[in-house]
Amino acid sequence: MPFLPVVLFTDWLIGALLAAVAVLVWYVRGHEHLAAPWQRVARSKSGMVGLTVLAVYVVVGVLDSLHFRPRLEAGEPGRPVYAVEVLSLFDVIVGPLRARAEKTYSAPFATHLYAKEALEPAGGRQVRDYPRLKYGGAHLADPEAEFAGDVAKRVVAGVAAGALGWLVLAALLCALLARRHGADLDRAWRAVWRGETDVPWAVVLIVVLVLAQLAALATALSGGYHVFGTDKVGQDVLYLALKSVRTGLVIGTLTTLVMLPFAIALGIAAGYFGGWADDLIQYVYTTLNSIPGVLLIAAAVLMMQVYIDTRPELFATSAQRADLRLLFLCVILGVTSWTSLCRLLRGETLKLKELEYIQAAQAFGVPHPRVISRHILPNVMHIVLISVVMEFSGLVLAEAVLSYVGVGVDPSMISFGTMINNARLEMAREPMVWWSLTAAFIFMFVLVLAANLFADAVRDAFDPRLASLGAAPLRLKPLPAGRVQGAR
Repeated sequence: MPFLPVVLFTDWLIGALLAAVAVLVWYVRGHEHLAAPWQRVARSKSGMVGLTVLAVYVVVGVLDSLHFRPRLEAGEPGRPVYAVEVLSLFDVIVGPLRARAEKTYSAPFATHLYAKEALEPAGGRQVRDYPRLKYGGAHLADPEAEFAGDVAKRVVAGVAAGALGWLVLAALLCALLARRHGADLDRAWRAVWRGETDVPWAVVLIVVLVLAQLAALATALSGGYHVFGTDKVGQDVLYLALKSVRTGLVIGTLTTLVMLPFAIALGIAAGYFGGWADDLIQYVYTTLNSIPGVLLIAAAVLMMQVYIDTRPELFATSAQRADLRLLFLCVILGVTSWTSLCRLLRGETLKLKELEYIQAAQAFGVPHPRVISRHILPNVMHIVLISVVMEFSGLVLAEAVLSYVGVGVDPSMISFGTMINNARLEMAREPMVWWSLTAAFIFMFVLVLAANLFADAVRDAFDPRLASLGAAPLRLKPLPAGRVQGAR
């Protein structure tokens, strides 16, 4: 076997989460009252923009969660030997970015190192100059004369490849819509770009065009240059930024899964039962809020690190040790971040239990668990969903802050926080190394912005105070001539 599959703790949880999402989508599609809010989300332009960008991040994260250990050629035929390093399918796809490491810092699109070194030219006299990079611009015989032309050719090739890929995707989408609604391809294409569909496919296609162009440009340019430069040990910064996506997604999603059981169970119990149960739960989350969160997280993470360091025999690779620390960080973040949602659910439950239909159920002797599961929980799920989506971006930023202060993920794990922490010292250099921080900022900013746009659309769709807009099927016909512009 050319590789040995490796399933980390977080890989199991990511797989379980994807399966749960698939089951939820299948269940929601079969119930019109559950599908209606999501159809309102699908009609939101900003929500679809955020969802499209998030989908790209999720694809990168999933590809980076399929881990394995490659087989070494030195092993015996009957007894294969596998490398200690754990790679992922994403590492294979972006193999050149990972493998082409330079000696040290190099600026974006540079052909020489960022600092001067002692060189010995052919004449034998030692001079201090900027040495050529091993990979960046190595294909250029005369960088000063050939650089501009080579970059221009790569940009043109990237733009053409991105446009071609986008046209294929757009044609597939229109063909799918035409087949689904019994229209011809030309009619579907015009309906999409005229905004005659409930789902704003034109906006989605524009976002896909931008992403396709950026991906094609990065692919074309990274074949000969380091687009975002290299760090202190010569690693490609673009590769580090892409590898940080999985860590951010794991922190944002798994922490939420840890938080939900505490928040839902305790919040509903406090509001529904009241009395001593309410007092006890309020005391617990008030006390927890009184403890500085960073200190509590730091103490828990450091204790886990001591456990990992004293038991090296439990971990075959360093990736497994780093993954366990990441999982524990998600757990401790979830344990310390459930209080705000618990308060919201307690207040909503206090209001719901005074309604007539719940009091009638109690008067008829319906058991409390059934009242909670059939009447209370479905009516507070909009708060849970809105809080979960809006909490995601805050958790991604929390990881960056915690890693910056040294109590986040393992230093060997690539994340936005570790990139920012390493860039702190690089910014103090002379000349300043700015590209590591810039790359981490751009990728994290886009992720958080997309999550916030999607969260706003979900909040508007699930807020019960807003009027229901209904859900209409795809329209491939022009709007009526007498329709007032701007009216719903």
